[in-house]
Amino acid sequence: MYYKTFYKSPLGNMTLVSDGKNLVGLWIEGQKYFESTLSERVQENEDLDIFRQTKAWLDRYFQGARPDIAELPLAPAGSAFRQAVWKILREIPYGQVITYGDIANQIAKEKGLTKMSSQAVGGAVGHNPISVIIPCHRVVGANGNLTGYAGGINLKIQLLTHEGVNMANFFVPKKGTAL
Repeated sequence: MYYKTFYKSPLGNMTLVSDGKNLVGLWIEGQKYFESTLSERVQENEDLDIFRQTKAWLDRYFQGARPDIAELPLAPAGSAFRQAVWKILREIPYGQVITYGDIANQIAKEKGLTKMSSQAVGGAVGHNPISVIIPCHRVVGANGNLTGYAGGINLKIQLLTHEGVNMANFFVPKKGTAL
């Protein structure tokens, strides 16, 4: 059984989902793949400790603090490959970005491969079920391309700007799947 509650953020309404102990999902209203990792029924319950902790974390984040991801018990559901990508996302420092290629190279190195597909990495990043907290918004395309955010480019720009990222060298692609 999963439980959910809601949070009003500067980005719009968010749905928080828990297994009763861990946060398993955080989706922004209208986001691609909304609740796509949930395999069981979801019941509203705003009285869980994890929801209080997550809402306090989000309050601090949106007020400009830099809360640590490790403060929250997170349990996103996904394949071993996706888990590896999401682990790297958790390590991206606040206010900094990396590219899909950087992640692909890191995974290739960890697995002893000569190379890894940036597109495969993009798929894993796009299916991150815990938006904002697992910071998939900090991943950009090569040469400053702001592609690849399931919440949409405008929300990605808002999050990066909120974190103080210098946006001068980034651009919005003319076409793509995350527009």
